[in-house]
Amino acid sequence: MKTVFVTVGTTSFNELIESITSSESVQALKARGYERLVVQVGRGSLLPAADSCPHIRLEAFRFKDSLAEDIKQADLIISHAGAGSCLDALSAGKPLLVVVNDKLMNNHQLELARQLNMDSHSLYCTCSTLTETLRTMDLSVLKPFVHGQPKHFANFLDKALGLK
Repeated sequence: MKTVFVTVGTTSFNELIESITSSESVQALKARGYERLVVQVGRGSLLPAADSCPHIRLEAFRFKDSLAEDIKQADLIISHAGAGSCLDALSAGKPLLVVVNDKLMNNHQLELARQLNMDSHSLYCTCSTLTETLRTMDLSVLKPFVHGQPKHFANFLDKALGLK
């Protein structure tokens, strides 16, 4: 079953949960052949009910000890722009769509998302452009992130955040 896994890490990002479970986004996912949507909502106030998205199998939870199995089962990962969440998805070799929380001040998330995109490791958007991105995205342009070399990721983060 073609699966999308959405993660917000340990944060609260209600707007992403609302956007991905909207009928427009669900229709865009269905049009691409996705049948299952697994949503990790973190500390957010929204925990969508399984029957809230009638056209797709929806599973939602707050936290688990490990997201490794959800990541492994996913055909697409949609993540907030937290460095840990992005690294987990990229290390697993999964296509990644990063959704930037444009409501944050001093938005290092945008810098990280842009850098990952410039290096063709992920696509990125905001909640307001999520549905259109789902409709038009081309995952074939993404290049694998060489995993197993934490120093490369540390250097990448330093570069993305303007520390080097």
